[in-house]
Amino acid sequence: MTAFEKALDFFRAPNNRLFLIATHVTPEGDALGSSIALAYALRQLGKNAMVYDRDGVPDYCKFLPGAGEVKKTLPQDYSEAVLVLVDCGHPDRAGLEGKSFHKTVVIDHHETDLFYGDVNWTEPDASAAGMLVFRLIKALGVALTKEIAVNLYTAIMTDTGSFRYQNTTPEALGMASELVHAGAEPAAIADHIYNSWTAARFRLLCMALGTFQMKDGVAMMHISKDMFRSTGTGIEDAENFTAYPRMLKDVEVSALLLELEDSIKVSLRSKGDTDVRQIAARLGGGGHKRAAGCKLKMSLNEARDVILKEILATR
Repeated sequence: MTAFEKALDFFRAPNNRLFLIATHVTPEGDALGSSIALAYALRQLGKNAMVYDRDGVPDYCKFLPGAGEVKKTLPQDYSEAVLVLVDCGHPDRAGLEGKSFHKTVVIDHHETDLFYGDVNWTEPDASAAGMLVFRLIKALGVALTKEIAVNLYTAIMTDTGSFRYQNTTPEALGMASELVHAGAEPAAIADHIYNSWTAARFRLLCMALGTFQMKDGVAMMHISKDMFRSTGTGIEDAENFTAYPRMLKDVEVSALLLELEDSIKVSLRSKGDTDVRQIAARLGGGGHKRAAGCKLKMSLNEARDVILKEILATR
């Protein structure tokens, strides 16, 4: 029996009725769209399903149907629920360290060797977690409502860079087409995701671009704690800032370093042959070949030196 078939059986099982769907901290369109769509689907099957994210929903994703129902605190009876981890492979990535649940299902498209769940359905070749949830919903015989369609289209669009990245596959485009037929509106969704910035977020981008440095095809930017404070922004406002240096034809790898209270969060993106997943893995992180990240316990300047050295050593 495949992992997909095991997941199907798990969601169909009459005894599994209470589901807590959780995704990684600082969530984006794929994480939230996939999780909310799955919750809608399970409710159609008569299940009790809620979505949890420790950091809540960023402003640019609040247009998603069901976004207002995403919880930032766990219910009192969470230990009796089936935990469904979407777009992440371990509870620690969802801020659930030390929590225990009745059972755990993992639905993820990141490469991992953790295999934490009772059921582990991971497909690193999938463009987005939303594609896995789409397959699941279709196999469960759930109606593809407009609410589900908007969430899943957002998920797939986000992780394929509006269908511009190399992970855009015929399957991803086929799913997007079906989701549009079911009620997703591409222009409206793109407008929410890309054209609804606050002035504070734009100022943060300007500051980040002011730190731009480039060496041997590696572009680096950073955002300090002072920059977050002075603009009144948070880590979620830096989502996808790595895309801007990648616009330069000579850039092969783009790195963004975010100074948090206790660590440096590193986001790596590649448009060439450099496998940034390997770089992140050596530093305790993970991800995909062309999109990965890690956290470093050191100063911002030290982190810049370490990241640049690791990238150049890999190429």
